[in-house]
Amino acid sequence: MAATKTTAPAESAKCPTCEGTGEVSRTVHVGRKRRAVGKQTGICLNCLGSGEASD
Repeated sequence: MAATKTTAPAESAKCPTCEGTGEVSRTVHVGRKRRAVGKQTGICLNCLGSGEASD
């Protein structure tokens, strides 16, 4: 029998926008003076939530 070669799965590069999490945060502003009240998370449009950098 021939020896089989096993390789570890290649680690893909993290998305620079979301740093591999798949989510990004935006500050939410309210009122006439536009004060910040919190953050809202959403899917990363750069990697479409996968967390991996696209070519």
